[in-house]
Amino acid sequence: MGKTLLEIQGLKKSYGRKEGETKALNGVFFQVLEGEFLGIMGSSGSGKTTLLNCIATMIKPTEGKVLLAGEDISTFKGKKLAQFRGKEIGYLFQDFELLDNLTVEENILLPSAIHGDDQKQAERKCMELAKYLDMQEVLDKFPSQISGGQKQRAAAARALISQPKILLADEPTGALDSHSAKKLLEKINGVCEDFKTTVMMVTHDANAASYCSRILFIQDGVIFHELRRQLPEESQSDFYRRILEVTAALGGGSANVL
Repeated sequence: MGKTLLEIQGLKKSYGRKEGETKALNGVFFQVLEGEFLGIMGSSGSGKTTLLNCIATMIKPTEGKVLLAGEDISTFKGKKLAQFRGKEIGYLFQDFELLDNLTVEENILLPSAIHGDDQKQAERKCMELAKYLDMQEVLDKFPSQISGGQKQRAAAARALISQPKILLADEPTGALDSHSAKKLLEKINGVCEDFKTTVMMVTHDANAASYCSRILFIQDGVIFHELRRQLPEESQSDFYRRILEVTAALGGGSANVL
């Protein structure tokens, strides 16, 4: 890990007006380093998915800045915004979002086709990712013909095909069984180490979060606690236990965090 890739400065997002106003984010500050695997945890309604969607430019913040490689992406519009979404970020959804009428390979290559990338180069990258994610044997199959775990790894390959600066993952293991979830998380962790891709993952699952190098806990629209895994001496199981301690204290406020 090296320099700061992503910086969130005073991010706020409100819905409604006056008495009916709801503050989904209420002044969020943090930084993410290149090559980091960052987890975002919090209860339902805490603001974690809103935060992810602001970074993905799916929604516009009410106040604050989202700086990626020094550029305030929350101000992007038109062609510049479209290019940013296609090239600089990858998004991994909980429910895969694969197109049923395309093969796995066609689904993976779709972003490259949309943005007019060199076809042969995109195909080489597709094969590299398929091999890394153990997907070679299902490239010619349709989504209906493969397992949930394979679908999510195909979605991960699609999100990575453009070699984005950051991969955003929203509850990526939420629809998977424990075996498929473990395999996916091992691969995502490997993407950080082997491809030097920065990953930011929203999750409510302490086991999934234990694969991260750092976790930010969000409550009532603000960051109230942070955990860092003490590498290399802290095992994943020890980190998992520390995560459970914090999640158990979430209902009692930051003063009760261990």
